[in-house]
Amino acid sequence: QVRLVESGGGLVQAGGSLRLSCAASKRTYQYTMGWFRRVPGKGREFVASLTWDGTTTSYADFVKGRFTVSRDNAKNTVYLQMNSLKPEDTAIYHCAARRGATLVSDVLTNWGQGTQVTVSP
Repeated sequence: QVRLVESGGGLVQAGGSLRLSCAASKRTYQYTMGWFRRVPGKGREFVASLTWDGTTTSYADFVKGRFTVSRDNAKNTVYLQMNSLKPEDTAIYHCAARRGATLVSDVLTNWGQGTQVTVSP
């Protein structure tokens, strides 16, 4: 129901920063939105999420203190600010949205096509 388009990926040196954006095709009222990442040939893993009203955030342990998820509901957009990037952060980052209070991967989850993030050592 919700189409998602990511942007902002690229190549950066270790210790650098990137800001990813995810534009939704419609208002994401009552949707939890966030990010997963995938290394090609491996499974995807949860990165961060934010509820529709901004009251609850969730982060994977490997990004705590470095990444910040936010959203601008007036623009139907969610962001991922990534600081202190490490080579192990290299992955395809996918935006995701699911109506409800949690962001889990199931048949109700909407997915973007992904944007590549590459961190050189």
